[in-house]
Amino acid sequence: MKVFVGDKVQVTSGRDKGMIGAVTRVLPKEQKVIVPGANMYARHIKPRQGQAGEIRKIERPLPMSKIAVLNDKGKRDRIGFMVTKDGQKTRIFKKSGAAAPKTKTAKEKKT
Repeated sequence: MKVFVGDKVQVTSGRDKGMIGAVTRVLPKEQKVIVPGANMYARHIKPRQGQAGEIRKIERPLPMSKIAVLNDKGKRDRIGFMVTKDGQKTRIFKKSGAAAPKTKTAKEKKT
C-alpha cells in the first residue's frame, strides 16, 4: 500500500467530502484506512445492570479509493515509488517529484 499511518489525506467522496485528516490505521488486506472524524456512525449500546445505555460515535474504515494524499503544499497528489542510485526505494509525489516523507516507521519483525 502507498498510504501509511500519519499521512495527511483528504476525503474525496461521500458525506465527508473535503474533510482533511491524518491516517490513524491502515487495513491493507481490506484496502481501507481509518481517518479520525470521517465516516462516523452511531453505535447504540443497550443498558445493562449497573450501566446506562448510550449512543457512541465510532469511526468506520474508508476505502482507499475515497481518499487522496496531500503533498507538502496541501494539494492532492498521488504517491509513487522510485529506486535511487543507492538501491533504496523511496516514496515520491507524482506531480512534483518531491520525496514524500514516511511518517511512521514500520514495526520491526520479532526474531
